[in-house]
Amino acid sequence: MQNDQLLALFSGVLLALGLVAFFMGRAKAARVRADGVAMHAQPDQYAWFTVLSTAGPALLVSALGAFVMLLLGASIPLPYLLAASLIVAAGGLTVGIAQVRPDFHARKAIERVIRWVLVAAALISIFTTFGILFSIVFEALRFFQMHSFWDFVTGTVWNPGASFLAAAGRAEEGASAAQFGSVPLFAGTFMITAIAMLVAIPIGLLAAIYMSEFAPQRVRTLAKPTLEVLAGIPTVVYGFFAAITVAPIIVGVAGFFGLDASFNNAVAPGVVMGIMIIPFISSLSDDVINSVPDSMRQGSLALGMTHGETIRDVVIPAALPGIISASLLAVSRALGETMIVVMAAGMRPNLTANPLEDMTTVTVRIVAALTGDLEFESAETLSAFALGLVLFAVTLTLNLVSVLMIRRFREKYRVNNL
Repeated sequence: MQNDQLLALFSGVLLALGLVAFFMGRAKAARVRADGVAMHAQPDQYAWFTVLSTAGPALLVSALGAFVMLLLGASIPLPYLLAASLIVAAGGLTVGIAQVRPDFHARKAIERVIRWVLVAAALISIFTTFGILFSIVFEALRFFQMHSFWDFVTGTVWNPGASFLAAAGRAEEGASAAQFGSVPLFAGTFMITAIAMLVAIPIGLLAAIYMSEFAPQRVRTLAKPTLEVLAGIPTVVYGFFAAITVAPIIVGVAGFFGLDASFNNAVAPGVVMGIMIIPFISSLSDDVINSVPDSMRQGSLALGMTHGETIRDVVIPAALPGIISASLLAVSRALGETMIVVMAAGMRPNLTANPLEDMTTVTVRIVAALTGDLEFESAETLSAFALGLVLFAVTLTLNLVSVLMIRRFREKYRVNNL
């Protein structure tokens, strides 16, 4: 019997045992109550406790077996693992039925199980985060054993092509060594992100102010979902739009002013990325502005302030921590964008302050390094993990700065209102 058939059979038998546990537990609890004995929970709560005692241990055994096989490399025959899980389920059914008695608090037991399930879910998220971090760190350390960390973070030339020639055995005598200076990559990343934020933050914030403070309910009901459609468009579509439509327009406008612009310039992906990010800022800022109590607006208007002054001096300061959070979420989204940059800005590492020239970003080089023809042990492939580690550190720093800024504005706002 194939594995998928075994899993289907296991699921069916476990579901049947769960149904049997539910009806048997409820029937026993109902009989006890019919005899006039007071119980600490309702019959349905005893029934669900019996289901949990039946299915919970079986699923736990299956999960542990899969963990042992996948991560520790042990070999456990699948039929034996599923059979052991069903035996444990049958034992759990017996124990659950035995626990249906007047002095047992089934509701508290169910709440404890739910609490531990929530704790397990939180721990899985935490361990997954640390697992991702450790997988990046270990591979990045291997790269830094080949190349200097200082040269990596301060170098201004990214030219890993020599490592490819060396790996292929075609490196010529006197040829330049591979250079892994990440400054051009991060410079391109920050420039394109800055252009995107210059587009997204003003438009998104003004759109949020209009929808929350000025727009009629009928307009708001139609405009907000329409604006959020932008967030659902695939990034490859944005990339086509940037490369085919926006880039020629920018080249034409630059030529009108006597400037030389490349068709693979940084402005086009930055503008299109900003358009893509507008829904993140507008939707979150709209929710934050709407959460400001109406009593604050009414008090401001009662003191003689105009509607515009109320928005500027009362509503926006009160919503500022949430607006900052929305903006930083948009920055994180922009830092991780790849497809738009590949299609509109190119893949050439170019350290320049001119946004009309072509440049690339960190994420683009990570994709290029991991999808190349080199071995995993090569320096160019491992450089992707080094770039990821530095980008992780930069993002973490931005998040810490954002938390400090939010606390500062919040404390300042509270002090001003005392």
